[in-house]
Amino acid sequence: MPSFHGESIKVVLRKISKLTIVILCASYLLKGDITMVNDDQNTTTSLDLTKIREDIDSVDQQIQQLISRRARLAEAVAKAKFAQEENPLFYRPEREAQVLRNVMERNDGPLSDITMARLFREIMSACLALEAPQSIAFLGPVGTYTHSAVLKHFGQDAVVRPLPTIDEVFREVEAGSAHYGLVPVENSSEGVVNHTLDCFKASHLNVIGEVELRIHHQFLVSSNTRKDSIKQIYAHQQTLAQCRSWLDAHYPGVERVALSSNAEAARRIRNEWHSAAIASEIAANIYDLEILHSNIEDNPENTTRFLVIGREKVPASGNDKTSLLVSAHDRAGALLEILAPFAKHNISLTSIETRPALPEKWAYVFFIDLEGHIEQEHVKAAIEEIRPLVKEVRVLGSYPIAVL
Repeated sequence: MPSFHGESIKVVLRKISKLTIVILCASYLLKGDITMVNDDQNTTTSLDLTKIREDIDSVDQQIQQLISRRARLAEAVAKAKFAQEENPLFYRPEREAQVLRNVMERNDGPLSDITMARLFREIMSACLALEAPQSIAFLGPVGTYTHSAVLKHFGQDAVVRPLPTIDEVFREVEAGSAHYGLVPVENSSEGVVNHTLDCFKASHLNVIGEVELRIHHQFLVSSNTRKDSIKQIYAHQQTLAQCRSWLDAHYPGVERVALSSNAEAARRIRNEWHSAAIASEIAANIYDLEILHSNIEDNPENTTRFLVIGREKVPASGNDKTSLLVSAHDRAGALLEILAPFAKHNISLTSIETRPALPEKWAYVFFIDLEGHIEQEHVKAAIEEIRPLVKEVRVLGSYPIAVL
C-alpha cells in the first residue's frame, strides 16, 4: 500500500465526510420528512445518525481504495517513463489542466466545480510526489502570497524553496536546482511587476503555466497581543496601501510600520503584546496567529497573477495562452505594425506591457499575452508575419490558461 506524504488524503476524506453529513442534515431540515440517499450503490431511508455515519464510513473506504489505486497507477507511470528515457518529465501542465477541466465538466454537484477540482488537485499532487517530488522555487519567505500561489497550483506535497529575490528564482531553475519557479507578474490594483519582466529579457526559461490568486488580507494578532492596546500594525507597504480605508475606519491613529514582507510582519508579532500584522491566512497558520479580522482589503476583487517558469516547452491543452517578447524598431507606427497581424488572424490579446531595452537609450521591448498556442496555425502565421517587421520576436511560452 503506498504511503502518502502529509495530511493531503486525510484532509480530502475529512472534507468529503463533513460535507456529506451537512448535505444530508440540510435536506432533512428543508423537507421535514424522510430523506433518501441514493448514490447508485447505497440507498437508505433511515434518519438514524448511526446508520448514516456507517454509510459515510463505507463511502470513505471506497474513496480511499480508489485513491490508493490511482496512486499505484502513478507509480506505474513513473516506472514506464524511466524505462523509456533517462531524465523523464513528470509534471505535465497541459495534462493536469485537461484533467481538472474534465473534473469540472462532469461534476453534477452538490459540491461546486471549483471545490471538486481543488480536491482532485490535492490527489494529483500526492500522486505526483510518489512519481518524483517536484521542487518549486518562489519569492519568499514562507507565508507570503507567492507561497499561497505555489500551494494552490502544485498542491500541499510540492517541495517549496523560498528565495529572497526574483532573480534568484530564475537562477535556481536555470541551474536545475529547482524543477520550476513561480514569480508574480501583475496585480489588478498595483499593475505589472517590472522586475519579473526584466528577468525574462535575459533568461531563456519558458513560461509553462499561470496562477491567479485572489488576495485577501487578514488582520492578525498573537496569543500575547492585548487587543485593546494595539500601538503598531506591521505589513508590506503595498498591503498597507490596499487596506488604507479599512485601517482609517477601524484603527485610526495607530502607527503603520512597513516591512519587507507580510510574512515578516506575521513572524515579528509572535512575541510582542502591542502589535498586530496584516498577512495571508497561510501566514496565520505557519506562525500560529489568530485572525482577528478577515478580508480587510479595500478592493475585494484584488487579484495577483503569477507565472510558472521551467526549462521545457508545453504542448497544447486545448485552452491556452502564449506570451511573447517583441523588440521593435524605433520608428513611427512600429506598434501598429506589430498589432495588425493579430487582428488579421482574429487573435485576442490579453495584455501588452512595455519595458526599456537596456542598454540602448530610448529603445523598448513589448511583452504581449495572447489567446492561443504557438502550435496553432493562426498563431504561428501571425508571429511569422511580425518577424520581418521587428528586431526580435521571442516566444516566452505557450501554456494552459489558469483553471482554478
